Amino acid sequence: MGYTAAQLRVEDLMAAVPGLAGRQIEAQQVAQLDSKDMDFGTWQVLAQAVQSALDRPEVRGVVVTHGTDTLEETAYFLHRVLAPAKPVVLTAAMRPATALAPDGPQNLFDAVQVVATPGARGVMFAFAGRVHDAVQVRKTHSYRVDAFESVDGALVARVEEGHVRQLSRWPTGVPLGLDQVSAPVARWPWVEIVLNDAGADGSVVRALTAAGVRGIVAAGTGNGTLSARLDVALREAQAQGVRVVRSTRCDAGPVMDLPGLLPTAGALSPVKARVEMILGLLQA
Repeated sequence: MGYTAAQLRVEDLMAAVPGLAGRQIEAQQVAQLDSKDMDFGTWQVLAQAVQSALDRPEVRGVVVTHGTDTLEETAYFLHRVLAPAKPVVLTAAMRPATALAPDGPQNLFDAVQVVATPGARGVMFAFAGRVHDAVQVRKTHSYRVDAFESVDGALVARVEEGHVRQLSRWPTGVPLGLDQVSAPVARWPWVEIVLNDAGADGSVVRALTAAGVRGIVAAGTGNGTLSARLDVALREAQAQGVRVVRSTRCDAGPVMDLPGLLPTAGALSPVKARVEMILGLLQA
């Protein structure tokens, strides 16, 4: 508490980790911002920089330092766009560098260890001694040092005293490619998240539709359930060409695809379902 984010450059972060001295690591400052202010333009630049590094045969993999607020969205974006055959490991810190016991240096060291692991591939997140894949990871606590979880419990690996113990398969996927996200950000589709809560009457959906929204992710209760009035408003929006999917405001668990209900986002959280919808609309 009481600190200002985005004050240290990547060289400063590396200098705080003695265990990285002598390692063959290049540092590149792609951006320097509080992750709550993450934007599409930064995503574009980051994806291009990561792919450019991965294309070099001598590069083993990439570590991305990131704030915790929007990390899960950035990780999912990189997973869907790049789905790399080399490891891309994001890491972060809950405590500032000025804390009595900062967690950033250990997390950065662990991320480098994951990248250096033979056979490692895909987009992952190394944090508090655990390695998560980009699809499952969610920030589940506002303050705790171990603030992230793999929501279905399937950790990729653990990092113990600098040694990576693999627990499940490295993440894989089919890359959309940089061309799919090359459009100027001003032309990226407008997608919003609407919450189903007590008294939800659909007025927000109608206002968004009137304003020209392209897609809506409904963060429903439980199995993506929606109040009767919100459901009606979402179906009206869908009939007017707005793309609509149901997710859940629960911390974990999928939304089942059942007859008569609006389409589901599956096991994606509302924020990741929004990223998925943006990418889908960019391809439309």
